[in-house]
Amino acid sequence: MTHLLIDGHNVIHAWPDLRRDHLVAARRQRARTELLRRLRNLQDMTGVQIVVVFDGARQGTNEEREPDGLQIIYADPGTTADTIIERLVARYAASRALRVCSADGMVRQTSLALGADWISTEMLRSMCDDAEADMRRRVSGGV
Repeated sequence: MTHLLIDGHNVIHAWPDLRRDHLVAARRQRARTELLRRLRNLQDMTGVQIVVVFDGARQGTNEEREPDGLQIIYADPGTTADTIIERLVARYAASRALRVCSADGMVRQTSLALGADWISTEMLRSMCDDAEADMRRRVSGGV
């Protein structure tokens, strides 16, 4: 099984519709919720296990696991999402198929050097769009 590690705020800032929502304080949660919805669809349609890492604002790293769903990690204020992703890659790349999605060049270089694959935020968006189109086809009776 492939695991996809995603820097959540990188993706939010890279996708124009999510960035627009995130720039308005009252709609920040909406941007996060929409990203997670799209990633759930991708996971459901592809079977890829998705781990989303967000820079945190609370004390202590916090992790949520949805039953048969996404794994969501919020970094503590002293740690960045980049650091957590790099640690996960260092720990698991030798034993699992890992892909990393981050707009950060250093995260890309570190991930590749440690044996993970890397995809851009644009590639992730395309994968999410394809998964959503596939889901619509299946729901409407097409295969």
